[in-house]
Amino acid sequence: MQANKFERTIEEFDVINAQDPHKELVNGAEIPKELVYGHRMSGMLLEFDPDASEALRLAARCQHIKRWAIPREDYDMDRKGYLMWRTRLKKFHGELAGSIMEKQGYSQDEIKKVDDLLNKRRLKTDPEVQALEDVVCLVFLKYYFDDFIAKHRDEEDKLVDIVQKTWKKMSEKGHEAALAMSHSNEALSIVKKALS
Repeated sequence: MQANKFERTIEEFDVINAQDPHKELVNGAEIPKELVYGHRMSGMLLEFDPDASEALRLAARCQHIKRWAIPREDYDMDRKGYLMWRTRLKKFHGELAGSIMEKQGYSQDEIKKVDDLLNKRRLKTDPEVQALEDVVCLVFLKYYFDDFIAKHRDEEDKLVDIVQKTWKKMSEKGHEAALAMSHSNEALSIVKKALS
């Protein structure tokens, strides 16, 4: 059976992310970091919103497509530099995903929808943009927060601040999903401090 355009597009996103030179250890195997991230995003989206639209499923999978091409080190290591880097990345992800979608036969409207999702346009008014933001936050809390804690163990205020900022971006449904997850004792203690 021939793959449909959605499957072909997802496959192309994965082929690109499989080129990530940075690796992550998953079940004892070294796997390209952004390939792992894309799969985690898709998995979390299916859990969080099983009826997610095709556009939302595409955006979740390519949220970090080829992220390594624009290194954080290329920008000043302050808040302004961070925001400039993030803005450049979102534009890049949207353009790259759009070119792949166009090649696979998606319409300009469908491409624009994914671009809007990746660029978090209308975050508080578009339920799909909000759902993607929730999934990004949930993936961070589930898979990356403990490593982040380990790196910043002596900066509890910073950790609490990160959780508070993450919480602000999330919907009520996102909050419920985050609290229903199992967390390490350390992570749970920081979440509790952030929410108290």
